[in-house]
Amino acid sequence: MARARSSTQQVISERSRRAFVGRDAERALFRANLEHGPQDERHTFLFHVHGNAGVGKTCLVREWEQIARECGALTVYADEAVGSVPEAMAAISARFARQGHRTKDLDRLLTAHRERRHEAETAVAAALGPAIGGTGDPQGPDAPAQPSQLALAATRAGLVGLGLVPGVGALAGAVDPVQLAQGADRLRASVGTRMRNQEDLRLVLAPEEVLTPVLLDELTGIAAEVPWIVLFFDTYERTGPFLDGWLHDVLGTDRHGAALPDNVVVVTAGQRPLDTARWAGFADSVTDVPLGPFTETEARLLLARRDVVAEPVVRQVLRLTGGLPVLVSTLAAHRPAAPDEVGDPSGTAVDRFLKWEQDPVRRAVVLACALPRRLDADVFQAAAQCADEEADALFAWLRELPFVGDRGDRVQYHDVVRAPMLRLQRHRSPRGWTERHTRLARTFAQWRGETETGPDAGRPWADARWRELRLAESYHLLCARPRVALPEVLADAVLACDLGEAVAGRWARVLVDAGEDADAADVARWGHELSEALAGTDASAGSGADAGSDAPAGTRVPAGTGVPAGTSAPAGTDAPAGSRADAGSGAHARTDVPAAGAGNAGAGAADTGVVAALGLLLNRAVLDPPRQALARTARGAALRRAGAHARALAEYDRALALDPELARAHRGRAMSRGELADYEGALADLDRAVTLAPDDGRAFSVRGEYRRILRDYDAAIRDLDRGIALEPARAFAWASRGATRLSRGELDAALADLDQALELNPEYGWALARRARVWRARGEHARQLADLDRAVRAQPDWAWGACERGDALRVAGRYEDALADYDRALALDGAYASAYASRGACLNALGRHADALADLNRALELRPGYAWALEQRAAVHERRAEGGE
Repeated sequence: MARARSSTQQVISERSRRAFVGRDAERALFRANLEHGPQDERHTFLFHVHGNAGVGKTCLVREWEQIARECGALTVYADEAVGSVPEAMAAISARFARQGHRTKDLDRLLTAHRERRHEAETAVAAALGPAIGGTGDPQGPDAPAQPSQLALAATRAGLVGLGLVPGVGALAGAVDPVQLAQGADRLRASVGTRMRNQEDLRLVLAPEEVLTPVLLDELTGIAAEVPWIVLFFDTYERTGPFLDGWLHDVLGTDRHGAALPDNVVVVTAGQRPLDTARWAGFADSVTDVPLGPFTETEARLLLARRDVVAEPVVRQVLRLTGGLPVLVSTLAAHRPAAPDEVGDPSGTAVDRFLKWEQDPVRRAVVLACALPRRLDADVFQAAAQCADEEADALFAWLRELPFVGDRGDRVQYHDVVRAPMLRLQRHRSPRGWTERHTRLARTFAQWRGETETGPDAGRPWADARWRELRLAESYHLLCARPRVALPEVLADAVLACDLGEAVAGRWARVLVDAGEDADAADVARWGHELSEALAGTDASAGSGADAGSDAPAGTRVPAGTGVPAGTSAPAGTDAPAGSRADAGSGAHARTDVPAAGAGNAGAGAADTGVVAALGLLLNRAVLDPPRQALARTARGAALRRAGAHARALAEYDRALALDPELARAHRGRAMSRGELADYEGALADLDRAVTLAPDDGRAFSVRGEYRRILRDYDAAIRDLDRGIALEPARAFAWASRGATRLSRGELDAALADLDQALELNPEYGWALARRARVWRARGEHARQLADLDRAVRAQPDWAWGACERGDALRVAGRYEDALADYDRALALDGAYASAYASRGACLNALGRHADALADLNRALELRPGYAWALEQRAAVHERRAEGGE
C-alpha cells in the first residue's frame, strides 16, 4: 500500500524544528501556560515576544506553534502578509478551514466586504480622475475650489492609507495631497449614494465594527470543540500599527458586544516592546518575553549541530555574530573548517536590521549614526551631515527605531546591531571610515575647546563635561588612526587615573571599544589590560573624597599630642584623616605614635587598581618626562591613600627627580611625611609647594594643620586663613582652624569655624568630634554626646571616634555604654593603647579590678611610660587595697 506523502512544507518545518536550539526557558514558559487552566492565576492570555531583527523571534514563535499543536490547540499564524484588520480575520478564517473548522458567517461578511471595497475603489478612481489615471475631472465645475481642512488633515494623518477609505492608500504617494484630499471629499459624498444600505457603508468605512462581533461568535463555537486556540501575529512592528488597538479591544473590553473565549491565547512578536500606555491595565494577563542574542552555550550548540566545533572557528563565529542567531546559523550553514573560511556576515545583518526601510537617505543616516558610541541631537547632526531643516525629523525617526535605546537625553544603538554596521563600513570603504571618524574627532575637539573658559579654564580635567568630550574625541581618533592616536590616549589615561578608578575605568573602556570597533589589536589589548589592573585589587584606594587630590589622608602627630594612631577621616572630608585628638582628651593625654617605619603598615596590600594601572603605564607606555612625573605623583597619592606611606614617598621622590618644580609632588610628599610623623620634613616640602604654587589653598591648609599639630597656633591660623581665603569651600580648612582656635581657648570662634565645616560637609566625623569638645568645654554635655553619636554614625569604623565617645560616656557615669564603645574601638584597632587605658579606667569604676589591671598593663606594654595609664593602674591598686583584695 502506498505511503501517504508529506508536503514540502511539512518536511521543511520538521527540519527547522530539529535544528532549533536553545530558548529552553521560553519553550518551558509557553508549554507550562497551556498546562494551566484559564482560571489559574499563573495563566497568561497574551505573550509578547520582542527583540532586534535576527534574534530568532519567528523561529521561537514557530516552535511555540508546534508546542501548541502538541497540546491539541487550533493555531493561526499571520505575519506582514496581512495589511489590515479584515485581512487578519481572513487569515484566521483560512487557517481554521485548513484545520477542519469553517467560519461560514465570517466568510460571508468578508466576501461582502471585499465586494463593497471594490466598489469604493472604483468610486475613488472616478473621483480622483487624471491624478491617478482615471477618467473623472477633479477640477471640473462641481469640484470645490479648495478641499476642506478636515480632508487635508485626514489625508496627512494617513487615514486613507490605513484603509478607512480603501484603495487609496496604495496611491497616496503618487498623488498630490491637495488633489487626494479633494478626492476624499468627493468619495465621502459619492460612496454614501452608491452603497445599497447602511450596513454596506459600514463594511467599507468601519469594517472591524461589523466583522469583529461575528469573528468572536465563530471563535466561541470553535472554542467549545478544542482545548486551546492560539493566535500568532508575527512581524508585529509591521502589523502592530493596525492590529494592536484592535487586539486590545478584543482581549480586554466589550466594545464589540461579544466576548473572547477564555481558552484563546494570543502571541505577538515584533522588534518593539508593547505599548505600555495601552496595555498598562493588563499586567497580570500579559507576559513580556524579551529575546536577546544566543548565549555562548546556545551558539556553540547550534554550531555543533552543523559540525562546526574547531575552537578557532567557533571563536571567530562568536566574534563576528555577537551571538545573533540568524547570523550564527548563516555562518554555520557553510561549515567553515578554518577561521579564514568564516565570512563576515555584516552585510546580511545590516540588510536584516533595515529590512523595512527602503529610503536610501534614511539607510545612509542609520549607518552614519552608528559611528558615535552615543548620540544626542548635536552628535546626530554631526554624524548624519543633514540640513538643519531635516535634522529634527530624521533624529525623531531614528529614535523610534527598535534597535535604538532612548535614555531621554541621548540614544545608543544596541551593540548587536551596531557592531556589524561598523564592520560593514570599515570593510566597504577604509578611507571613508577614516575620514568620517576624523571629522567626528575634530567636531568633539571643537566642542571641547568651547568649554575651556571661565575660572576653571586651566583645569579642564576637573570638568566632567570636558572629560566626556575628550573621551568621544579619543574614541574617534583611535578608530581613524589607531597607531597614531594610541600614545596620546595613554598619556591621557595617566590623568584619568589621577582622578580615581571610576574615571580611569572609562578611559580603559574607550580603548577596548575603539580597539574592537576598529579591529586594532594593540588598542584593545591596552584597554583590557588597564581594565584588569583597575578591577584586580581593592577599589577603596581610589574612593577618597577627591581621588588624586592629595588631601592629607593620614596625618600623624608626635608623641604627647594625644592622637591615637591609625584612624582615617571619612571619604570626602579632605580632613587630615589620621589626625587625632589633642593632649588632654578626657582625663588623660594620648601619645599613641607609630614606631619608626610603621607607616609601611598595609603596604603589601597597597597595589590598588589605580596603582597597578599607573604602574602598567609607567612600565610600558611611551610617556615624556613631565607626564612620567605626573604618573609618579598620582601613584604616590594612591599609595598614600592606601596607607603605604614609605612607598608613596619613593614615588614622590622619583616624580621630583623628573620635575623638581612640580608643586603637587612636593605637597604629596609632605603629607606622606606627615603620616610618618616627620613634620619638619613635611613643612619644608609645603614651604616649597606654596612657593611654586602660591594660589594653592590646599597646601596652605595642610601646612596650617601640621603647624597646629606642632602647637604653633599663631602660624597655623595664618596658614589656615590663607587657605580658606583661596578655597572657602574646603571643609577641612575650616575644621582645622576650628580645632586650632579650640586649642587657644577661643570657644566661640572655634564653634563658628566648626559649624561652617559641618555646613559644607554635614557628615564630617572629625569636625563633629572637634565640635563635641567645644560643647564639653562649655559644659553642654547633651550636645557633646549628640555630636559624638553623629560622628560615630558617619564613621562607624573610626576607632578614635568610638573611644572619644566612650570617654564622654565614662565621664558622664554611663560605664556600660562606655565599655561598649571601648570594645568597638579595640576591635577596630587592637594596638590602640589609649583605648586599653580608658577601658581599664572604666572597668575599675565598675569594680572589675582584675580586668582593669589587664587592660592597663596592656596599654603600658604598647606605650611604656604612658603617664595617665600609670596613674590609673595606681588607682586600681589603691581600690583593691581598700577592698581587701
